Amino acid sequence: MRDALKANGRNKVVVSGLWTEVCNTTFALSAMLEGGYEIYMVADASGGTSKEAHDYAMQRMIQAGVVPMTWQQVLLEWQRDWARKETYDAVMAIVREHSGAYGMGVDYAYTMVHKAKQRTTKQHEVLAPVPA
Repeated sequence: MRDALKANGRNKVVVSGLWTEVCNTTFALSAMLEGGYEIYMVADASGGTSKEAHDYAMQRMIQAGVVPMTWQQVLLEWQRDWARKETYDAVMAIVREHSGAYGMGVDYAYTMVHKAKQRTTKQHEVLAPVPA
């Protein structure tokens, strides 16, 4: 791994994986100390043996200088600029499908502002109000 990173010639590394408290932490701290790399840890694309193990490992790495991120931050920072048309549609497809409220907002903009066709045609059952 060290040789591949060195051959790349870059000093920023995006990391995710199992187990946050072992593999991710050991790699991140070693890469920072021994290689001078900037580490960006994708917290929600990593997992520990428990929530506490993951959380404390993330805290430990942050204390050491690791930058915490989410998968969506990584995706949108790589996109950078919405004028980058060659990747725009693929990024928006991922966002619309997997980004919760943000994806719903993108869907709204596509259909209401830009007059795109709705993605779904299935009519959902409307539930009657439930008295309190």
